[in-house]
Amino acid sequence: MTLHASLRVSRAGFSLELDLDIEAGEVVALLGPNGAGKTTALRALAGLVGSSSQITHNGSTWDGLPAEKRPIGVVFQDYLLFAHMTALDNVAFGLRARGTRKAEADTVALHWLGQVGLGDFARAKPRTLSGGQAQRVALARALATSPELLLLDEPLAALDASTRLRVRSELGRHLQDYPGHTLLVTHDPLDAMVLADRIVIIEDGRVVQQGTPRDVVRQPRTDYVAHLVGLNFYRGTAHGTEVRLDEGGTLTIAEPAEGPVHVVFPPSAVSLFTEKPAGSPRNSWQAVVSGIEQHAHTTRVELDGNPPVLADITTATVAELRLQPGDALWVSLKATEIHTYPR
Repeated sequence: MTLHASLRVSRAGFSLELDLDIEAGEVVALLGPNGAGKTTALRALAGLVGSSSQITHNGSTWDGLPAEKRPIGVVFQDYLLFAHMTALDNVAFGLRARGTRKAEADTVALHWLGQVGLGDFARAKPRTLSGGQAQRVALARALATSPELLLLDEPLAALDASTRLRVRSELGRHLQDYPGHTLLVTHDPLDAMVLADRIVIIEDGRVVQQGTPRDVVRQPRTDYVAHLVGLNFYRGTAHGTEVRLDEGGTLTIAEPAEGPVHVVFPPSAVSLFTEKPAGSPRNSWQAVVSGIEQHAHTTRVELDGNPPVLADITTATVAELRLQPGDALWVSLKATEIHTYPR
């Protein structure tokens, strides 16, 4: 059963126009930069912001319902557990608010705490829980009311890096078992890639791309998306094996194409030399180092040229070239490393 949402929100200087379809059992990630409208979309679905939205599911319409009447569970970024309540009472809260008797609500809450591996923490107060445990209590609270739509608002953002990897994996397992519709709001591409079946990317309140994680990674459609997935990204016009780039420069590609195209290749495909490289046919052009940034096992070099480019090289290569901002280098790129697709 599909949940249909046509979200329309207007406020000073910003408008959201977003159409979403979420299938039962599907996890959709809403991804975008700060200010893109992600939280506004979540609040519109939850009935927490005034809008002219339309939300339908299984023949019923939700947009006229107040927030407390909508069949929705929400996990907030900071979890918002009630500090004076035990974990059990936190999870039972939604059921009690809907009129469920205490004994029955407690039974359901204890079941869900067991489902998230916290059955032994039923009497614990939030202040005694770790970040990962608090996140799981918040998830159990959201699921205890058997919602038709689960909204996750940056559910891992409050966790430290060492906890995040484990909790992300646990959350993924719980979402696989959840039969309802899930919308994950995040600015973290890794959360979206790992947890979601489909990704919807918005910028300035509009959808700019959507598809499976694999589709998005392979074929970014905007500079923001290309930056997220770590690719060099250009727009150009192809004529056979030559692409003239909109911002200047020409690249030779291995697979012929025609017309307007997007052009992508990974920074790891770029080689740097102090002199013009010789040998097998390849793209090469001169550029100037404008930035150097150390990553975990590589160094990312930003170069101004025609076109500008990002290159990932080893620390040994940095030492060999003795790179400094302002250095002039030759950039080399094999045609077989370049991927094009229609605009």
